[in-house]
Amino acid sequence: MSGPDVAVVGTGPNGLAAGVTLARAGLSVVLHEAADRFGGGLRTTPLFDDDVVHDICSAVHPMAAASRFFREFDLAARGVELLQPEIGYAHPLDGGRAALAHRDLDVTCDLLGPDGKRWRRLMEPLVAHSTGIVDLVLSGGRALPDDWAAPFLLAGRTLAHGTALARGRFATEEADALLAGVAAHAIGRLPSLASGAIAVLLGHLAHASGWPVPRGGSARIAEAMAADITAHGGTFHLGRTITDLRELAGARAVLLDTGVKGLLRIAGDRLPRRYARRLARFRYGPAAAKVDFLVSDAIPWSHPELGRAGTVHLGGTRAEVFRAESLTAAGVAVDDPFVLLVDPGAVDGTRVRPGRRPVYAYAHVPNGDDRDPVELVSGRIERYAPGFRDTVLAARGISGRQFEAYNPNYVGGDISSGAATLVQSILRPTAQLDPYRTPLPGVYLCSAATPPGPGVHGMSGHLAALSVLRREFGVTTPPRLGPDASNA
Repeated sequence: MSGPDVAVVGTGPNGLAAGVTLARAGLSVVLHEAADRFGGGLRTTPLFDDDVVHDICSAVHPMAAASRFFREFDLAARGVELLQPEIGYAHPLDGGRAALAHRDLDVTCDLLGPDGKRWRRLMEPLVAHSTGIVDLVLSGGRALPDDWAAPFLLAGRTLAHGTALARGRFATEEADALLAGVAAHAIGRLPSLASGAIAVLLGHLAHASGWPVPRGGSARIAEAMAADITAHGGTFHLGRTITDLRELAGARAVLLDTGVKGLLRIAGDRLPRRYARRLARFRYGPAAAKVDFLVSDAIPWSHPELGRAGTVHLGGTRAEVFRAESLTAAGVAVDDPFVLLVDPGAVDGTRVRPGRRPVYAYAHVPNGDDRDPVELVSGRIERYAPGFRDTVLAARGISGRQFEAYNPNYVGGDISSGAATLVQSILRPTAQLDPYRTPLPGVYLCSAATPPGPGVHGMSGHLAALSVLRREFGVTTPPRLGPDASNA
């Protein structure tokens, strides 16, 4: 009996995006997942209480609201509600101060006082050209821009905010810290060109398509994608770990939603030595150390407006953020790491029960760090929310080292599946014209270890699937992704 047209290994957002694309092209697709549930970084589950669910890896999704794949897939039409907080991201400072990135750019600029005009000059052109900028960045550098203003806006602002030129751009600690918190999403040394690009990209989205939280949790996104795959004939094999490509010998093409380490493991000695050596030089970045809290009440922030924010960056001043991130990238375990926090109940009332609500937080720590992060993260929250510890009913910490056990793609806890340097963001996993194609016939990589890199955008999987369609099946017209009747 012949096998499927395509086998996909791994069902994170990119594996699912590849499955959607290929199944909609009319191919028979089988997806293999080692865990007992699909979704990878999009899993949501109860941890301490059957009535309260927690997002295990990703919780806030600016790229799911912005990327071309998800725009065409149309999550809203599939019943996935992306809830938009009034304040996309916020950054508290000592003394009860805070900087707030409202969805409304005018409100943000008013609140930034003397830096309002500077923030507007930075963000307003980006918002006006947001779709073009997002599509350029998520093309992985392999497509001409649809909006020719996009590369110039992106390049100029990346240089201005990703190098030493960033010093002195703002007059106040508030504006400086607000952008520094977004730059820290690069999870690496600051400043850097990669962090400048990320600050520009993610920073402006709060005023454009937003930093939304899916109603009911991140798993709603994975469920919509999986439902579309099965509706188009795809099948899932859950709880099955693929350890060797020979297990998939019946498929005409194989897509691996695995990291570089996973590709080396599954392909074994079949890879050409030169290519394997290049993969072995792939660099990994710092880790995330995650804490899930079950709390009795809303976080008692010193600045009450922080309770309306979808995402809160805890890092202090710009200088403090840059110091902590640079030391962490150098392998130094600091006591005051950058922490990203989400209180889903601030925007999604379905996540809250009387006297119980989830809080999501992770710290940036050195790769492979094995410290229990509960006290580390609790202390960072307590600095800006005195009394937070008194609200904690239960907590679970996952060290950087333990994160790899949850998802083997997170080597040493690197949730970016590879250091997000500017060069490695473009040349992932190694320099070649088609970064998704491996030297093995019919075998492709489709994970965040390929362009455009980390984030729940689906574009690595989608672009890899388009490469498979062209090279293996002679299909040059991308399938339609929307849920209209003609695609059913």
